[in-house]
Amino acid sequence: MTTFNDGSPLISAAELGEALASARPPVLLDVRYQLVGAAPGGPTAAEEYRAGHLPGAHFVELDRDLAAPPGAPGRGGRHPLPDPEEFGAAMRGFGVSTGRPVVVYDGAASMAAARAWWLLRWAGHREVRVLDGGFAAWRAAGLPVTAEVPESAAGDFKAVPGQLPTVDADGAAAWAREALLLDARSGERYRGESEPVDPRAGHVPGALSVPTSENVGPDGRFRPVAELAARFRGLGAGEREVAVYCGSGVTAAHEILAMAAAGLEATLYPGSWSEWSSDPGRPVAVTDQPG
Repeated sequence: MTTFNDGSPLISAAELGEALASARPPVLLDVRYQLVGAAPGGPTAAEEYRAGHLPGAHFVELDRDLAAPPGAPGRGGRHPLPDPEEFGAAMRGFGVSTGRPVVVYDGAASMAAARAWWLLRWAGHREVRVLDGGFAAWRAAGLPVTAEVPESAAGDFKAVPGQLPTVDADGAAAWAREALLLDARSGERYRGESEPVDPRAGHVPGALSVPTSENVGPDGRFRPVAELAARFRGLGAGEREVAVYCGSGVTAAHEILAMAAAGLEATLYPGSWSEWSSDPGRPVAVTDQPG
């Protein structure tokens, strides 16, 4: 049976089933979220949760619980980091405690769940895992699902921010010149061919296009560790420091999660492209991948 101290940030559906039957079951957080590009007219994430979720899982609203309200254009982006006190209070209400493991999941590919994983680690929780393949993998394994919503809990977690590194816009510019700055968005957005939500199309000059979607297979599960390691080491990770951005600091956490699974470290630019592109003083590149 896996443990929460074996170094992996991921847990399989089968392993989670065992963990939930153990003497020290984890807190479950359902972080389903409609990311950019989701088909309109479908059920909301909250409706999907109410229709069925892992037994005992609490629904986490990304915009409310995992981000502060957007500030002025060019400051913080669309999903600024939450106030630590408010984040800690929200997590305590879901039963998160310092000495109890946490497992987070979303619909399948862990794009939103990674944000919760990163924030909890950033705020000082040491035992956080992401369910590999999310709710889809749990259902595919034939494990139980419920529509029963748990009552609010009373955890004791206190957020101590800064336990994972971040970089601001000036730092991201320097990272692109002197180390590795990865753009986790789709290739189309990186190249400036499409921009569905932010003010300007393109990318931070000097950044490399490394789409988050390529971290997982068609079933939403992460690719084998050896493949992830080869992907990022092939860019120079492990030899050069790495920072990552995306549209608003959500899916960039997925890139950091994939790197962590491969034994590599990276720094998050929380403001990401939504912050950068809102500042008219910041340069924008729309060329193909450098080099």
